[in-house]
Amino acid sequence: MRDSGGSGGFITLRTRHYPSVAPPLYLAVPWRLLVCQPDWTNTRLLGIPTHQEDAMNRTTLRRSAAALALGLAAATAPAAIGASTASAAPYCGITWGSLAKSSTTMKATSVKTVRAGRHDCYDRLVIDQKGPATGYDVRYVSQVTSDGSGFVVPVTGGAKLQVVTRASRNTTAPAMPSVAGYTTFRQVKWAGSFEGQSTLALGVRARLPFRAFTLNDAATGTSRLVIDVAHQW
Repeated sequence: MRDSGGSGGFITLRTRHYPSVAPPLYLAVPWRLLVCQPDWTNTRLLGIPTHQEDAMNRTTLRRSAAALALGLAAATAPAAIGASTASAAPYCGITWGSLAKSSTTMKATSVKTVRAGRHDCYDRLVIDQKGPATGYDVRYVSQVTSDGSGFVVPVTGGAKLQVVTRASRNTTAPAMPSVAGYTTFRQVKWAGSFEGQSTLALGVRARLPFRAFTLNDAATGTSRLVIDVAHQW
């Protein structure tokens, strides 16, 4: 800043340099104006923000950016939650679990045949029985053992289901179905009959959800024990 001369003269102000504006300018301002308005600065005369105004502008921008980020997060949260819920839905809607299933009902029933079938979401084992539906116990075990003798009945597969029906066999053990090419089943073996109950060993791919239930056919006097094992969790 320099005086152009005299108390009634002008003061030449050199503007502060900001990277966002042109090179420094020189401006002649009446001396009396500066005396009457001592708080004016050369930058305010040119409309250039002061350091305090710069700080306020930066704070405002940061707050706006934060508010925008929060808004975007809130808008996308429902979609993310929906996707997570969809991915957690059980396979084929199956909620059977892999714990033991049993019924303590006791009826005068005998095993007739054993068969297997394939479905879209599970493999099925059916024990056809003569007489009304009777009790059962189906569970995963480390080894299936034969009724009476206790000998291990080996079957292929990553897991083993011991299938017990409270039904005796007629005279000879029924034929076991072939499960070659099945998604979950690996092998079915007869494990014996003893004291009014019969046992089968069912080898499966892995420890997967399963269900067990009985069906009655009063017209024919027969019943069925059904075991379904899911293809996956």
